[in-house]
Amino acid sequence: MPFAKLGLSPSITSALALLDYTKPTTIQKKAIPVILDGNDLIAAAQTGTGKTAGYMLPILEKLSYGQTQKKKRIRALVVVPTRELAIQVEEQTEKFSQNLPLTSLAMYGGVDSKVQKAKLIEGVDILIATPGRLLDMYGQHAVYFEEVEVLVLDEADRMLDMGFIDDINKIFDRLPENIQHLLFSATLSHRVRDLAKTVIIDPYEISIAASQASKKNIAQWLVTVDKDKKSALLSYLIKENEWKQTLIFIETKHGAAKLVDQLEKRGIKAEAFHSGRSQTVRAKLLEDFKSGAIQFLVATGVAARGIDIENLPRVLNYDLPFPADEYVHRIGRTGRAGAVGEAISFVSKDNFKNLCMIESRLGHLIERRIIEGFEPKKPVPVSILNYVPKHKRQNQNADNR
Repeated sequence: MPFAKLGLSPSITSALALLDYTKPTTIQKKAIPVILDGNDLIAAAQTGTGKTAGYMLPILEKLSYGQTQKKKRIRALVVVPTRELAIQVEEQTEKFSQNLPLTSLAMYGGVDSKVQKAKLIEGVDILIATPGRLLDMYGQHAVYFEEVEVLVLDEADRMLDMGFIDDINKIFDRLPENIQHLLFSATLSHRVRDLAKTVIIDPYEISIAASQASKKNIAQWLVTVDKDKKSALLSYLIKENEWKQTLIFIETKHGAAKLVDQLEKRGIKAEAFHSGRSQTVRAKLLEDFKSGAIQFLVATGVAARGIDIENLPRVLNYDLPFPADEYVHRIGRTGRAGAVGEAISFVSKDNFKNLCMIESRLGHLIERRIIEGFEPKKPVPVSILNYVPKHKRQNQNADNR
């Protein structure tokens, strides 16, 4: 099915053709007609499924028949959890709207607000913003909401995890009542559904997360290894396999800095990417990683939200993520748009329960490899696909009494 049959105008479909968007993904086929019809929507969609185009293309179609009428006003508001995602969404919006007389702006903290205020003065059709900076600018009367026609909450689950619930509710309270609400999340957890219920009445619901959990074009494998051997193993794999561009996920800022130092001592140049680094530094690191000037980026999970690299060949979970859906989100950084990718995880014995939950989420065991010289002294048991955490077993037993 071509994009034109989804109700998009030639101005948009011609831009998509230039971007080599040949046919819509599942989330795009399902979401675009719903949004064009003016319906509210909550959708579960993982990274790499094309969700940004899924909501932005119909928004552009709807907004293409008018422009912002007053200074400091906006017509569409996209709220995202991180600076990197704000930048990514705005870059994609610019490409999608290249044949339209619409303006867009990414607004986030960590940089001087003067430039953002100046761009808002003449009015912006589409504003992509992080919650804190958005409320700050609203409080300074740099932006007004009375012309807003549609609100998008992108990665709603991550915003809740990051503690933005109060800010999100404040934004809801300040927006006009009769607007279109679109909520996108990696999973439709109880918390996400409760959030949606506060403002969305009887929305359409789309869920494609389960079918996208294990992509055939991503080769997944893990190495069982003791915790104290992980940095040496990573160095060995990089050199032995002549790895190039690799995104390495780690849990803490301190861990990222330590791993970069360990790699450097073994002659491997890497950079740490986390929330403790300034926005200017993070933007430069991301630019260098995309260009190939930096081959190895060690990133914390929160900071890595919004990293979008075309044809990224490999991601590596130095620390196994929790919850299981975070694993799916991380591996979605590679193998995008049908390309081939590789996802590797380091697993030690203390990760066993976490591994069980991830493999249960995927519905299959991940291929295991033992690397000679790095055999774990504490073996990792074979996973149990139907593993249930202790607290859930207790709840189930209570329900069965």
